Amino acid sequence: MGTLYQSPTKSTSPNIIQDLKVTIHDTTTIFPPKGTETETGPMFLSNIDQVLNFNVETVHFFVANPQFPPSLVAEKLKSALSKALVPYSFLAGRLRLNPESKRFEFDCNGAGARFVEGSSEFELAEIGNLVYPNPGFKQLVVKSYDDLDIADKPLCILQLTSFKCGGFAIGVATNHATFDGLSFKTFLENLASLAADKPLATIPCNDRRLLAARSPPDVQFDHPELLKIPKEIDIPNPTVFDCQDELDFKIFGLTSKDIAHLKQKAKDETGSTRAKITGFNVVTAHVWRCKALSSGADYDPDRVSTVLYAVDVRSRLNLPRSFAGNAVLSAYASAPCKAIEESPFSKLVELMTEGVSRMTAEYARSVIDWGEVNKGFPFGEFLISSWWRLGFADVEYPWGKPRYCCPVVYRRKDIILLFPDIAGETENEVNVLVALPSNEMEKFEALFHKFLA
Repeated sequence: MGTLYQSPTKSTSPNIIQDLKVTIHDTTTIFPPKGTETETGPMFLSNIDQVLNFNVETVHFFVANPQFPPSLVAEKLKSALSKALVPYSFLAGRLRLNPESKRFEFDCNGAGARFVEGSSEFELAEIGNLVYPNPGFKQLVVKSYDDLDIADKPLCILQLTSFKCGGFAIGVATNHATFDGLSFKTFLENLASLAADKPLATIPCNDRRLLAARSPPDVQFDHPELLKIPKEIDIPNPTVFDCQDELDFKIFGLTSKDIAHLKQKAKDETGSTRAKITGFNVVTAHVWRCKALSSGADYDPDRVSTVLYAVDVRSRLNLPRSFAGNAVLSAYASAPCKAIEESPFSKLVELMTEGVSRMTAEYARSVIDWGEVNKGFPFGEFLISSWWRLGFADVEYPWGKPRYCCPVVYRRKDIILLFPDIAGETENEVNVLVALPSNEMEKFEALFHKFLA
């Protein structure tokens, strides 16, 4: 285990090129194939979708394939995206606020998705380690246009950027209301299948009323993980990856041996036997302990730390695996800092386990109903956002699997990212990206090593 990368002021990777010198050559609006019938009119969005009006940007890197030069890849992608707009009709639509219901909905108006073609002056190998959160990756994704009204912003934009070596990157920007991680991977698999002139890998289920609130709403539980705000106060668009330049960032790598050590530690220490000892639970428990005890200028043993993490509720609510909307809710674990510091590691793993176990069908429905009667959003000290096992790099395109896939990362103190390493590149099974003020980062790093021993 080790610290892979540090803040730019202490960079251990001087070969990182932050300005990729990208030139945009063409922007095209993509429509469904002529003569095809697609769903039209308004599409209902669940209460989970309602609070996700912000962009998610991912970049998928590919090495050169002589049989598929970037120009051919662009043509195949444009054709595949056009075909995908039939089963995914909402991607050709726009997000709008219904003036009567005051709810967001998709207007399936066929306005089209966007496809952007560009090129970089560099070779793929020259831009540095792809795991490193390079600010230059922002140039590989076109965001939804800020100067446009919400009703005019495309919900899906693909950008293909070619490198001098023949490799290329596919940048995807989607409004988060369109997909969660699982349904986005299904979309990528379908896009890859259509690019290979094959049928859809999975027919998406677009019925988001499967997650509609009950009538009347029935909030059966207290929901300390949700922050209620007065209805007369407008909630600004969530700024999930807003950059905070004053923060240092580091990436901590955990190998399979490190994770096995944490699992064994949870088994050996005296504590609860109710802990479900999985890789995710031990990693997140370890990260939670380090973050909680490093936060703030002064240590307060009575301060309660709450960590949020995502739980997929498809199986709990008997949704089809192909459900194309957002079916993820925030689980939580909470404890005073003194307990987090002094409790056996197995107790922290148990609290992470309880967070998942708490998310029963009844609890999930209660969360959805809470959003029907309240105005608010998930709230905790920080969120662990896991891209670790989403499997975007496993998608097989006609030109091969991606060399690496990653979100476009900005520094944010209240979000810690888990993501995989490049296959076969190092021993690391998971990377932990942390952004903190320098004094808190020093504490976090010391605790990370201390509690891993």
